[in-house]
Amino acid sequence: MLVLCIHLLILLPFGAIAAPQKSTETTASSPLHYLQGTPPLSASSSGTFSRLRQKVLGNVFRFGKAAADESIRVGDNSVKLNPSDARPPARLLTRYGGDVVLRFKMKTVEESHALTEAINVLFLDVWEFRDDWVDIRLSKDVVPSLLGLLPDSLQHAHTPLMHDLAQTVYDSYPAPALSGHSTPSDLHHNAFSPNLRTSTQSTENIFFRDYQPMSVIAPWMHLLASLFPTHVRMVNIGISYEGRDIPALRVGVHPTNSQQPSAPRKTIIISGGSHAREWISISTVNYVAYSMITSYGKSASVTKLLEEFDWIFIPTINPDGYVTTWETDRLWRKNRQQTSLRFCRGVDLDRAWGFQWDGETTKGNPCSESYPGEEPFQAVEAYRFAQWVKNETENNNVEIVGYLDLHSYSQQILYPYSYSCASSPPSFENLEELAIGLAKAIRLSRGGEQYGVTSACEGSVLGKKQRSATSTSGSEDSKKIVVTPRMETGGGSALDWFYHEMGVRYSYQLKLRDTGSYGFLLPKENIVPTGEEVVSAVTYFGRFLLGNKGIEGMDDGEERADFPPKNTEPELKDQHQTSNPDEFGEYDEGYPDEMDWELRRRHRRR
Repeated sequence: MLVLCIHLLILLPFGAIAAPQKSTETTASSPLHYLQGTPPLSASSSGTFSRLRQKVLGNVFRFGKAAADESIRVGDNSVKLNPSDARPPARLLTRYGGDVVLRFKMKTVEESHALTEAINVLFLDVWEFRDDWVDIRLSKDVVPSLLGLLPDSLQHAHTPLMHDLAQTVYDSYPAPALSGHSTPSDLHHNAFSPNLRTSTQSTENIFFRDYQPMSVIAPWMHLLASLFPTHVRMVNIGISYEGRDIPALRVGVHPTNSQQPSAPRKTIIISGGSHAREWISISTVNYVAYSMITSYGKSASVTKLLEEFDWIFIPTINPDGYVTTWETDRLWRKNRQQTSLRFCRGVDLDRAWGFQWDGETTKGNPCSESYPGEEPFQAVEAYRFAQWVKNETENNNVEIVGYLDLHSYSQQILYPYSYSCASSPPSFENLEELAIGLAKAIRLSRGGEQYGVTSACEGSVLGKKQRSATSTSGSEDSKKIVVTPRMETGGGSALDWFYHEMGVRYSYQLKLRDTGSYGFLLPKENIVPTGEEVVSAVTYFGRFLLGNKGIEGMDDGEERADFPPKNTEPELKDQHQTSNPDEFGEYDEGYPDEMDWELRRRHRRR
């Protein structure tokens, strides 16, 4: 009954049964009214029904008081969400005001060794790294100490990525909608609307105009499950260390023929938020879930994917850490578990899994951002997630066939193994082929970015393929990989555990936007573009698993216009079919050959 009332309150427009009201002076709009999707009362929407509706929604979604306060909690202080506040509040200035993010570029193995040792000595926060650069967050006061440990060649090999970290952190929190971009009426209709229009729904929906806290995400997920009961269910993966639910959406259409025993239900898991500060991964999981849910019955390709697979969408397996990033420390990474050192909390949820757990190097340092715990699966959330997966496969007739773990940043698609480059996975060629296809699908999406493809072990070390010296005969030896020290351990990853322990043949880690300009503090304007990229990749992923390797088009001319949202990527035909150049353009004809060429190039390089 409560759900029915909420549905009616959401669907009926403001003032539907409201009594005439006298004109009143319009008050300033509260930023969190925009954030949570409830416009402030005005002369045209202050009737009896509107007030009742506003009160019920405020109580259910718990944003009435926050909206009145026009602030969010950051530790013991309230942070005003006011565009007129040009500078961050004192709490943020105290925590981040003296910090910078520097990118060091390295050219030799010796430089990589020196930088790795200095990072370990000073316990620095490594944000991200590739084969020739590393991003480090540190206090300005520590910069001289770091440079004192480095060789002369690195003294001037760094550039600042963020001059004012406190301001960048402050700007990453939600702000009110800009004047003239939307009206309260528009926001009302799009906040939690079940509108089935898929062409522009996600971009118009207020939910994806800003990052959302857990207190909004959870009721939003409940609402989707109640509005689309034919193919959406709310599930609970487990309980976090601090006692919070780990919510997920199971999306799929199950067969109804009970006369025949059903085969194990093929299931694909898409998760985000293992590292709490990677907000874009959480919003992207929600974006993909929402796009697929609202496209069921409207797009033939999506409908087929939901009929053939169950999709498990887990916005964050680290709800405690995510809440901490909203209330205390925007750059918190680990979970909130107590460790052997009282003042160093948290275990890295992507280093705590049981396969090739490598805790010997850092288990004595709970303050490390990559601390894996004192034993495998010590992290509560990783353990609960693993138990849930095992229970599904052993007792609930489920077969996990795909796993996508979303992270940020650096724009990479990583495949197993993460723990070591010495071992190649048995299905290496298939993994690499699909990874290249995912990168291609992302690039062809509207405004898609370039994503690199590599093994996760290569993404965990600083290494370069270097050409050896020319021999006396004039010929050159083949290139060899010079592996330098790891910036962080690669063992105990969820990626490797799903692939090796659960037999999930297609397991990937996607590192989303960007490549360092903002890092973990990616502006909200990137939420929808990143979501569209991953929707394209996920659609390709599903088609590949159906057996057509992502290049078999479907005879559904309308779906290309409405899914993915505002996606201009052409449908890709099977390479043995005759394509229509007028309909599909150059991408269709060149795609299979381009993929084959890329695979051949990579194999020669190895």
